[in-house]
Amino acid sequence: MKYYIIAGEASGDLHGSNLIKALRRKDASATIRCWGGDQMQTAGGELVKHYRSLAFMGFAEVVKNIGIIMQNFSFCKQDILAHRSDVLILIDYPGFNLRIAQWAHRQGIKVVYYISPQVWAWKANRVRMMRKCIDKMLVILPFEKAYFASNWNWQVEYVGHPLIEAIQSFQHRYNEVPLSNKPIVALLPGSRRQEILKKLPIMLEASRAFPAFQFVVACAPGLDLSLYEALTRGYPNVSSVTEKTYDLLQQSTAALVTSGTATLETALLGVPQVVCYKGSAISYQIAKRLVKVEYISLVNLILQKQAVQELIQDDLTKSNLITALEAILPGGSGREQQIADYGRLKAMLQQETAASDLAADSIIKSFQK
Repeated sequence: MKYYIIAGEASGDLHGSNLIKALRRKDASATIRCWGGDQMQTAGGELVKHYRSLAFMGFAEVVKNIGIIMQNFSFCKQDILAHRSDVLILIDYPGFNLRIAQWAHRQGIKVVYYISPQVWAWKANRVRMMRKCIDKMLVILPFEKAYFASNWNWQVEYVGHPLIEAIQSFQHRYNEVPLSNKPIVALLPGSRRQEILKKLPIMLEASRAFPAFQFVVACAPGLDLSLYEALTRGYPNVSSVTEKTYDLLQQSTAALVTSGTATLETALLGVPQVVCYKGSAISYQIAKRLVKVEYISLVNLILQKQAVQELIQDDLTKSNLITALEAILPGGSGREQQIADYGRLKAMLQQETAASDLAADSIIKSFQK
C-alpha cells in the first residue's frame, strides 16, 4: 500500500519512525511519503518536509507566522493528492493535522489518527468533527479509550504507548557516554527556540546552588548550537550534549524537564524529575482559561496524582527550582516516593506487543485492498 504520514514534532518523528519500520516489515509493497524528521527518513520514509520548519509554539507565535503556516497547508494538500496514497496517517500535531484530516475526508481519502489530540484536556468540542473525518483513531494512553467511549460513544482502539518500545530499544543497546566525574543533573529545556529561551536561563541560575553536580543540557536536534553556547557561557558546572538525550538521562541523578513527552521519557528511564513550564504571558493566560486538567505532565495525568512536582509559569523561579531539585536528589524528601510511583507507571503501560506493531497491524487490516 501507499502511505502518507504527517508528524510535526520531534516526538512524532520518533513514533513515526517506529511505525514506518513496522509497516515495512508487515507490508512488503509499502511506499511511504512523510512529513517528519531524520528518524522517519532513516526508517525508510521519503521525507517531504522537516518538522523544524513547522514548529510554532503558542497562540502569539502562530499568529506571527500565519503566512508560512498557510503555505504549508496548501503545499501539503497538493502533495497528498499527487502521491495518491491509500491511507493518510496523522501523528499528534493537532493544530495542523486536524485541518488536514477534515480536508482529506472531503477528498475521500482514508484517514488514520495515531496519538490522539488531548481533547480530554481542552477543546473537547473537536471530537464531533474528529468522529466525522477520522476513519480510525489509535490512542496511546490507558484512559483515552474509556474517555471516548463514555463521553462521545466513539469506539477507538488502544494500542499502548510507543515510548515503551523506544525506551526498551535504547536500553538494549545502551553504552555509557563519558560526560562527567560528578553526579549529573540533566536539563531538558524543550525542542523549540521560544521555550528554550524562556526556561533554560532559570534552570541555569538554579545550577549555581549545586556546585557538586554537573548540569548537562540536552540540545534539541536542528537548533543552532550557538544558542546554547550563548546561554550557558559563564556557568562552570554546565555542559551540553546533542542527540544523546536518552544516554544523558540514563546517567543522570535527577532532571529538570520541560512539560511534554520528555516527562514520560524521563520517568520510564527512572530519573527523578521536576517538570517545568513557562510560556509567553498571552499564551499562558489563554491556555489557563481553556485547559481542563489538574496536571500538565503525562506522568501525573496517567497516575492521576502529583507524582512529580510541576512548576508552571510564575512558579518557575530560581528559588522554587532549587527547593524542588533538593527534594529529589539523593537523600531528598521526595526521591524514593517518586521512584516508587515510576514503578506503578511502568506497570500500567507495559504490554507484550509493541504499540507500533499493533498500530501497523490495525492499519493494514483495515485498509489493505
